[in-house]
Amino acid sequence: MPTVVTVGSALLDRLYPVTNLPEPDGGAFARDEQLAVGGVAANVAAGLSKLGRETGVVSRVGRDDDGDRVLADLRDRGIDATRVQRGEERSSYTMILRDDDGERMIIAGGESVPALRLDADDLEYCREADAVFTSAYAPDAAVSALVEAARDDDFPPLVFDLAGPLAELEGRGTREETIDDLLSVVDCFVSSEVPIESYLGCTGYEAAAELRARGVSRAALTRGEDGALLLDSDEVVEVPAFEVEAVDTTGAGDAFSAGLVDSWILEGEPARQAGRFAAAVAAENCRGAGARGGLPTRATVEATIASEE
Repeated sequence: MPTVVTVGSALLDRLYPVTNLPEPDGGAFARDEQLAVGGVAANVAAGLSKLGRETGVVSRVGRDDDGDRVLADLRDRGIDATRVQRGEERSSYTMILRDDDGERMIIAGGESVPALRLDADDLEYCREADAVFTSAYAPDAAVSALVEAARDDDFPPLVFDLAGPLAELEGRGTREETIDDLLSVVDCFVSSEVPIESYLGCTGYEAAAELRARGVSRAALTRGEDGALLLDSDEVVEVPAFEVEAVDTTGAGDAFSAGLVDSWILEGEPARQAGRFAAAVAAENCRGAGARGGLPTRATVEATIASEE
């Protein structure tokens, strides 16, 4: 059985290097089109697999070429895809516009991931793992099932990434009411600045305090080049980002989550040490193009950390 099970999106990314990110009513020129497998659940599983962890994904793809490509990629990475469902709908996908500075704009489509539902066998598969990861891009029905299952003492630690602002989730992701319910059972809550502000109306230390007041004991709030804040019970630890020459920031948050699950949840490292490990995983991933272009091995992460000590 996998050490970590990730639940949610496994899809095809269509990457477009562009001259500029378009403004409203504006435009841009795409220099190329590249295809890669992505999705938050698949990305986190890929990051953990690169670090040497046994991983499995619970997701849904269509019976089309894109679905075939997603499944082949998971298997090539040694990720267990036996719980990936197949349906008649179109496989989910994203279109990612990336400028020369590595900044990006992401547009999602397709019906397979929103159609994901968890049955008793899926939940038992999760229950056998040492940790379960999901995100707000997983459909509300799937996250609700995990929240209910996590109320049992025998369910493994649950990590949840808010992933996107609430307006972006409407109709295809986790509802605000489900996120509220999740706070009492989640073992680690992860978010970047835009999603957490959409949910709590605040960011940074204020958001960490609000999460604590709502019953969250561990959380990670990423802040891009300003690093991250890690809430650990009553303590808030500030973790700086690593300075690297970024080729592409796509997938940096997912790489951070993979590092955090590895070091904080599975290894039980102190918050500051776990945060540094996660930040190094994210920084190294930004050295390559695409959501997984620079995913590092454990040895690379350790060398990155050692170089700044």
